[in-house]
Amino acid sequence: TGLIVQLGDWALRKACSVAAHWPPEMRMAVNVSAAQIKSGGFARSVISALAFSGLPANRLELEITETVMMDESDAVLRTLSQLRGLGVRIALDDFGTGYSSLGYLRRFPVDKIKIDRSFIRDLDRRDTAAIVRTVIGLGAELGVIVTAEGVETEAQLDMLRKAGCGEAQGYLIGVPAKAADMSRLLRSPALLRQSV
Repeated sequence: TGLIVQLGDWALRKACSVAAHWPPEMRMAVNVSAAQIKSGGFARSVISALAFSGLPANRLELEITETVMMDESDAVLRTLSQLRGLGVRIALDDFGTGYSSLGYLRRFPVDKIKIDRSFIRDLDRRDTAAIVRTVIGLGAELGVIVTAEGVETEAQLDMLRKAGCGEAQGYLIGVPAKAADMSRLLRSPALLRQSV
């Protein structure tokens, strides 16, 4: 029905408005659907949301899945390249669960690879750990940040640190929170002490 595009645009605008009040070193990551990117007006929607909110482009990260990249159309490539040229970061979300192709990493402008939580959950398996280490190494060679999704134990976090993973997210790091709660948390002195 096309409603996903309208909802996505609303969510993007709202997320940018919330993040504009956060400390300047904090970024907002927003999931983007394939329908949004292929809609034809996605770059304009992002530019409009940034202008409306006053959020600098380099503080916005768009999370796209491999489904978007499977399209491999010049229009999608142009849209992502245009946004990245403005400073918006592009993250490849749920890496390893779809039709992973190393060609996507070469063809599309990607700043970050997010390893899917299913790999992190099975990190105690030797073969899975080898795959995760390989993706982290690939990210390092390409100059791309690697984020591990779904980190829930200290053992997982320790293994990821030792492998050189740059970022982690999951319940061990923090639970989902409402925008107002997040804003309070970001202003708390305890968080400032912890980040030093």
